[in-house]
Amino acid sequence: MLRSALTACLLVSLSPIVAAAQQGQMLDMDTFPRPIAMADNVWIEELTMLEVRDLLADGWRTALVLTGGIEENGPYLTTGKHNHVLKVMGESIARSFGRTLVAPIITIEPGNPERASSPGGIRYSQETFRAVLRDYAVSLKAQGFNNIFFMGDSGGNSRGMAAVAEELRSEWAGEDVVIAHIPEYYNYDDVLAYQRDELGIDEDPRLEGLHDDYYITTIIMHDDPEYVRLQQRIEADKASINGISILPVAQALEHGRALIDFRTRATVAAMRQAIAEQRGR
Repeated sequence: MLRSALTACLLVSLSPIVAAAQQGQMLDMDTFPRPIAMADNVWIEELTMLEVRDLLADGWRTALVLTGGIEENGPYLTTGKHNHVLKVMGESIARSFGRTLVAPIITIEPGNPERASSPGGIRYSQETFRAVLRDYAVSLKAQGFNNIFFMGDSGGNSRGMAAVAEELRSEWAGEDVVIAHIPEYYNYDDVLAYQRDELGIDEDPRLEGLHDDYYITTIIMHDDPEYVRLQQRIEADKASINGISILPVAQALEHGRALIDFRTRATVAAMRQAIAEQRGR
């Protein structure tokens, strides 16, 4: 009985869609009323088209374009280290800045593909990387976003992001669009100092000779501890990095949250400064 009632309700709610399908027509999603509540999500790829449409109409006109990379990160961190960091940081920055959505992460960094010999390493040519950045920004502008920010978690990404942001800023001069690279996001020297001075953790990133750090590890743990191979490291008695234990887990997560918040504050301040400079207020 309950199943029949649910089926009847579903058919009623879908009747406009069914009718359109029977007539061989596709409904116009630009005008179709959203039939369900809005999701609490800032990631464009995890929202429906109707949700993005309605958020834009409600003034969500800031977009983040995040660039990461796939590379060697030692025996414990996945090759997508930077992308996992960006998943955490993108969420934090978007929610802190407010009315901000995050484009799909550009997960491949620039370099020479012919030299991408490290197992798992993939590279875009510099030309491809810049073309992808440009296409992201132009797509977002076409939809109505008028604050577009590039920020990267890998140092080699900075040159391309700065160049494309400057190129588009010149091209869009006179339009009410802010386009900027935010180098302040890539603030790992400051992160290391903050970790030492505020958290009391004096880390030498060169100690173990690995492309891995306590601050990176504890930030990634907020995405998924599996990406730092937490359980396997515990079982192998390897739950530390550069002489600093990542146990107890609650403490590591607390440190990671403090580092996320520190980086978020610095990035949001730089975003607001870029808007003030480009809009002259």
